[in-house]
Amino acid sequence: MQIHTQAPILDGILESWRVPLGKDFAAYNNHCYRVLNFSLAFCGESAEAMSKISIAAAFHDLGIWANNTYDYLEPSKQLCREFLVKTDQSQWSEEIETMIELHHKLRKYKANPGWLVEPFRKADWIDVSGGRLKFDLPSTFVAETLAMFPNAGFHKRLVALTMQRVKTHPFSPLPMMRL
Repeated sequence: MQIHTQAPILDGILESWRVPLGKDFAAYNNHCYRVLNFSLAFCGESAEAMSKISIAAAFHDLGIWANNTYDYLEPSKQLCREFLVKTDQSQWSEEIETMIELHHKLRKYKANPGWLVEPFRKADWIDVSGGRLKFDLPSTFVAETLAMFPNAGFHKRLVALTMQRVKTHPFSPLPMMRL
């Protein structure tokens, strides 16, 4: 398994969001690269998979910063949809928006097994768990990917955002979670 350190589509999208991401840029960039690499390890490294996963990774949490909200799935999907229309790739909208919508799904995604939703979901869970969950990826690959793209405060930022959300929405602290 190869660790990808460059993904032109991902890099281009994230670079256009450097200012809004501010001090969180490196943390989010590294999170996206970890998710990209884990996803590709599950599904293979076709050009189409690289493109779709790059787009989904770039946008999947971006609504946090774009809309200043922790209830970010809809804003993230909207940003992605606009990008896909602008780049004449709207035929991928349903799949990539589902990848974004269900990246925190607790149970396995089964509806469209040919889609990249399940590899993307597992990849995000590997990262959120700090590599404790591996879903049968080799421990060395997970550890090397985590080391290549340091956390840079990403999970600390998510904990802070969760605590802020609990104060204002105590009965809906994690609106992005799906069964």
